[in-house]
Amino acid sequence: MQTFDASKYKEPMIQDMISLVKIPSVIDESREGAPFGIKIQKALEKALEISKELGFRTFIDPEGYYGYGEIGEGEKLFGILGHLDVVPPGDPEQWETPAFQPEIREGKVYGRGTQDDKGPMIAAMYGAKQLLDQGHGFCKRLRFIFGTDEETLWRGIEKYMEKEEVPDFGFTPDSIFPMIHAEKGLLQLYLRGEGSKEIAFGGGNSFNALADRAWVELKKTSEGEYEFRLRSLEGVYEKLKKENHPVKMEENRLTLYGKSAHSAKPEGGLNAINLLAKHLKEAGINNPALNFVEGKLGLSQYGEKLFGKLEDVSGPITINAGQLTINEEKSEIALDLRIPVTIEKNRMEEKIKEGAKEYGLTLTEHDYLEAIYLPKDHLLIRSLGEVYQKVTGEDPTPLTSGGATYARAMPNCVAFGAVLPGREKTEHQPNEHIIVEDFMKVATIYLNAIEKLTSKEG
Repeated sequence: MQTFDASKYKEPMIQDMISLVKIPSVIDESREGAPFGIKIQKALEKALEISKELGFRTFIDPEGYYGYGEIGEGEKLFGILGHLDVVPPGDPEQWETPAFQPEIREGKVYGRGTQDDKGPMIAAMYGAKQLLDQGHGFCKRLRFIFGTDEETLWRGIEKYMEKEEVPDFGFTPDSIFPMIHAEKGLLQLYLRGEGSKEIAFGGGNSFNALADRAWVELKKTSEGEYEFRLRSLEGVYEKLKKENHPVKMEENRLTLYGKSAHSAKPEGGLNAINLLAKHLKEAGINNPALNFVEGKLGLSQYGEKLFGKLEDVSGPITINAGQLTINEEKSEIALDLRIPVTIEKNRMEEKIKEGAKEYGLTLTEHDYLEAIYLPKDHLLIRSLGEVYQKVTGEDPTPLTSGGATYARAMPNCVAFGAVLPGREKTEHQPNEHIIVEDFMKVATIYLNAIEKLTSKEG
């Protein structure tokens, strides 16, 4: 077993991660010149610049959908798949330091992308760099594949799969250790209905995160009715304050703060949309979209009101109202579901359609990714498990997840790290960070995994 040479590589590895995190690579399709925006294009170019400096051969898709860095020789191709886009930072007030101004404090590097997924990709790249510097005989080609819209519709990696050589096997450093051998199905939907002249509402930034903030604003209609609804809203404010929820009231606008979490792992989070919908309904401030959230979702992320208790070996179903918008033109809910591996997607979609119809809402499918499953005795699972156990001394039994990673993009691929057991999962949350000590350990795990899987006997 090898140990990552922190004395030689620690500082440049951290600085390369910081240089990537500084780029606010949130999707923006409003400008021409890059498929997902100039910032994501800059992140892709930076990742390839780092790859070249580390001694890798590089390629960028002429259309800008993906790029890769490669080392080694041989017929077989081993892929490490990661993504350079990030979710929006959310409410800046909840960050101790700006999301795209990374800072090291108390042994942690803070910034959007440190844990998901820029930091882990850099750790794997530096593991390969150490092997390259040691003269390791790569008997297979190792390719670091950089995707560009993993947080949305996966068009970047789809373009790669259409145009490039598909790896024979691989992993993505975009989850937790020891590894994930089954990922739930992912279904994203829009529910849409009429707008409102009485209220405006906004909450959430993406399908796959619990909303950390939601607001409602009363619109002036007839004087008496407006005053009545304003008193009702003031009552909501007082009740939320009494329950110790962070909330503020400014004239006719109330803002409630929740706690963000990844929609696939909602434990410990609090969706501000769901909580505010509940209190508005109780106060008689109604709208079909809000009433759907209150009536069919409630405060749970597990869909009991729609589906009953539903789970299998991969865990329970989760359903998240990631965004809710109400204005004069429309009301719109963005729903994210993680469906257990044995459950039919159409059955879930039909249940939601029936529930939405009760509130006059229509359903449109936005995206769907099928569940994946590799048996625990699969050669790749066993090989990565052996490495993980040798480096950490911990149980390598693979896990299941509701997360959707690039492991779904190709055969014989799993999510392998990069969050260590017992560590806080801060992806998609304010103050996302990676612990420097863990960063070094993760690089050691990836170094040994790459060595094993690119050797003759690997």
